[in-house]
Amino acid sequence: MIPRYARKEAADIWSAQSRFKIMFEIEAHAASAMAELGVIPEEAARVIWEKGQDAIWDADRIDEIEREVKHDVIAFLTHVTEVVGPEARFLHQGMTSSDVNDTALAVQLARATDLLIEDVDLVLAALKKRAFEFKMTPTVGRSHGIHAEPTTFGLKLAGHYAEFQRAKERLAMARFEIATCAISGAVGTFANVDPRVEAYVADKMGLAVEPVSTQVIPRDRHAAYFSALAVVASSMERLAVEIRHLQRTEVLEAEEYFDKGQKGSSAMPHKRNPILTENLTGLARLIRSAAVPALENVALWHERDISHSSVERGIAPDATVHLDFALRRLANVVDRLLVYPENMLKNLDRLGGLVHSQRVLLALTQKGVSREGAYAAVQRNAMKVWRGEGNFLDFLMADPEVTLSEAELKELFDLGYHFKNVDVIFARVFGEETARSQPSKTSAA
Repeated sequence: MIPRYARKEAADIWSAQSRFKIMFEIEAHAASAMAELGVIPEEAARVIWEKGQDAIWDADRIDEIEREVKHDVIAFLTHVTEVVGPEARFLHQGMTSSDVNDTALAVQLARATDLLIEDVDLVLAALKKRAFEFKMTPTVGRSHGIHAEPTTFGLKLAGHYAEFQRAKERLAMARFEIATCAISGAVGTFANVDPRVEAYVADKMGLAVEPVSTQVIPRDRHAAYFSALAVVASSMERLAVEIRHLQRTEVLEAEEYFDKGQKGSSAMPHKRNPILTENLTGLARLIRSAAVPALENVALWHERDISHSSVERGIAPDATVHLDFALRRLANVVDRLLVYPENMLKNLDRLGGLVHSQRVLLALTQKGVSREGAYAAVQRNAMKVWRGEGNFLDFLMADPEVTLSEAELKELFDLGYHFKNVDVIFARVFGEETARSQPSKTSAA
């Protein structure tokens, strides 16, 4: 992982000490279960816990052993023997290295996902607060980057809120799917380890039992997990790109908070750049890069190979730690976002009323004009406005083919018309009671 984009709480999950502690707990819980079944002496299981549960595992020593034996789990167990003593010979009875590695990875991913869900809650809280703040603040909606029809800034944020609600659900499902335990021995047949040992370890480690493992936990679970992270990253990027566009000099409807003493450019002192959301866009790309190798990891040879191992050692900490950092940053960006309603209104009026063209089109059809004829009349006058020749309403009133009175036309240019169902949408997103009880900062009036 890149330390610049890592919070300590997330990075610690992937530290060598955390991993060795989890590996020891898996082995020790398995030993306890085997002691209950009479496979190993109860005294041995007690001593293993007594000497190992508070141990500080020597990562350098484990690396030293691994350089000789060329096997990570054997190196770890050898070091455990150095700490625990002769009772350590009862560890790993009937187990294989994948039982330890895969179950430890499941624990780490589950813990990382708990942080990610907390992070999404922060994003949701910020979006909800700002959505209600600007619930009725008029702004122009854009399609293809071009002015379309009026919307509100609160509706924009409500859409992102709904998306991050789905992100939270995806993460919860990803956690459910990844949090599985396999203690089934070589090729997954339980020939040398009782299935009750697996159930015991799973319960103690907060995991579900993998129904059938082929010496490894099937990697479709991991593919689904990293794909879920990729989708969350894309939702994050969509919001980041929206903010970046709104901060453009020609638009300037919203912008990232600019701290006192902050510098925007080493060359140009006037600059206020959207550096945080640009950074989030880049991090989203990095997080998504984990999805394809995770998908390619599904097709292992027969019951097991280790082509997935090197991939997961990289993508698991990278994707989870960077997404944790990015979501926290996004929540802060939304919470401190500077919003400029006056610029939104200015931009909304920039095309001289063209944003109301559909209402004029529909009104003409209701007056008996064919849709084709109505479209032609409205478009003909709209194109004059595009060329900078004047005001849309004035052109419409002067056009004999536009069979609407001046009063009827002016009514069609009412901005508030477009916001009559904002409450309905907010109730869908936030719930009826919440939508009614929260005040908005700016209204269309």
